[in-house]
Amino acid sequence: MSDRDGVGGRGETGAEGEVAELCRDLIRIDTSNFGDGSGPGERAAAEWVAEKLAEVGLEPQVFESAKGRASTVVRIEGEDRSRPGLLIHGHTDVVPANAADWSYDPFSGEVADGCVWGRGAVDMKDMDAMVLAVLRDRIRTGRKPPRDVVLAFLADEEAGGTYGARFLVDKHPDLFEGCTEAIGEVGGFSFTVNDDLRLYLIETAQKGMDWMKLVVDGTAGHGSMINKDNAITELSEAVARLGRHQFPIRLTKTVRAFLDEVSDALGIELDPDDLEGAIERLGPIARIIGATIRNTAQPTMLGAGYKVNVIPGQATAHVDGRFLPGFEDEFQAELDAVLGPRVRRERVHGDRALETDFDGALVEAMAAALKAEDPAARAVPYCLSGGTDAKSFADLGIRCFGFAPLKLPADLDFAGMFHGVDERVPVDGLKFGVRVLDRFLDAC
Repeated sequence: MSDRDGVGGRGETGAEGEVAELCRDLIRIDTSNFGDGSGPGERAAAEWVAEKLAEVGLEPQVFESAKGRASTVVRIEGEDRSRPGLLIHGHTDVVPANAADWSYDPFSGEVADGCVWGRGAVDMKDMDAMVLAVLRDRIRTGRKPPRDVVLAFLADEEAGGTYGARFLVDKHPDLFEGCTEAIGEVGGFSFTVNDDLRLYLIETAQKGMDWMKLVVDGTAGHGSMINKDNAITELSEAVARLGRHQFPIRLTKTVRAFLDEVSDALGIELDPDDLEGAIERLGPIARIIGATIRNTAQPTMLGAGYKVNVIPGQATAHVDGRFLPGFEDEFQAELDAVLGPRVRRERVHGDRALETDFDGALVEAMAAALKAEDPAARAVPYCLSGGTDAKSFADLGIRCFGFAPLKLPADLDFAGMFHGVDERVPVDGLKFGVRVLDRFLDAC
């Protein structure tokens, strides 16, 4: 099918009629974030979002933290302005993609097999498009939300948010004045248990972040000579120890609650001595959940040397470390024990872990909106193995959730598409998300 034929069904109007097209068009703006400020498209995306908001009479602001690093923010007045506001945030940047590995060009926004394909389709231009579609329709039809809603479309989330959410929180906190709750990415997606039950995972917690550089200094010399102080050897052994190290299981309240829900839904007794075995039964989401029962530290980059016959005086590695809420000190101590005294750790980027309770009127509004559109829905809390811009907004005292609702095919490897190849989102899932978000806004 052509992309034009696939973006909207016949006779569809309003949010459902335009959500896939908005998602496709946003994917076509290459907002790759390489972590060094060289990406081409964050400013273009911010201006595109601002244009879509201005088309319905809103007055968005574009904030540039550094050249090309731009975010868009707008406040929409609610019916009762005395109530605390709700923040809805999404990021427009994406991780890079190698087109040769993909079935369709990752920046084409191709619509095929009932899905919108491209980098950002699930992380997280799908949510950006759903939010834009819903709010554009509500403004056009004169339907104010019950309270003020602040929309923030942010740069730089994929590199820690320094030039996006963190910049706005530090330099322009007034934009979020009065906001006490927020929804963002990586939550509200479905896990099919059977035809009569789908669990929708609402993110109420996320692991903390410790991106680090490991450094070992050694003795430089000629490659033909024996060298017992080889930095590469010392670092390689330390990295191998860390990469194979299994941190102990630590169950937070959110993970316990999720596992209890899974136990009930699947009709199984959870064996505390084999939690991994139970988690493996979760299929496509097992990788996300499996990473939330312990701290993790994954080696991701290595660097050393400049010539084959020269032993370098220094070797480096980079590690993506993630720690559970309440376990940062234990994580740091265990890292030192595994790496040993020769390895120097330098922090590249770090941020807090978050956890909130699965209760309150906002949670009830999420659950009710899901249930209204999918009678088989059951909302459950879960912990995200990664992190989001919620870390920055939490510094303003905002209670943050992950809620980007999607009803997914049971066999779709949703978790595997985050930063993976052939990222795609079902068009029907986008339309479902639009309906859920619209109901949610009525009740929020």
